Amino acid sequence: MRSSEFIFEVLNTTIMKKKLFIWILKLVAVIILLQTLYFKFSAAPESVYIFSTLNAEPFGRIASGIIELIASILILIPRTTFLGAVLGALTMFGAILSHLTLLGIEVENDGGTLFVLAVITFIACMLLLYFYKSDFVKLRQFRL
Repeated sequence: MRSSEFIFEVLNTTIMKKKLFIWILKLVAVIILLQTLYFKFSAAPESVYIFSTLNAEPFGRIASGIIELIASILILIPRTTFLGAVLGALTMFGAILSHLTLLGIEVENDGGTLFVLAVITFIACMLLLYFYKSDFVKLRQFRL
């Protein structure tokens, strides 16, 4: 194998690993965001408790569910991943702040699961923002 073929092979492998990592990030964020929708839209007791504590029941619960659904869809579409990651990161930042200031890490004896899921989703969205940072320029140039 010539050195140029070796370099090409290494670069090709690296690119494939990066693409796989990005898709794993997308799936992690989307699965977590979508998994919580059932609880928000069905008015599960834990969701009602959380948003009542935040003085945002029912509108905050339903609105956050809609925003998370939109973020999930946008994350999966390559042209809109950046925008979806922004929505996801901002939503999770709000969730994390709510846990740290009003709700506590553990909500209704969940062992901190909701907090951990919010942190994981936030990190996944922030990493997607890093990988799609070139789309920020495109977003700034967008005109209606």
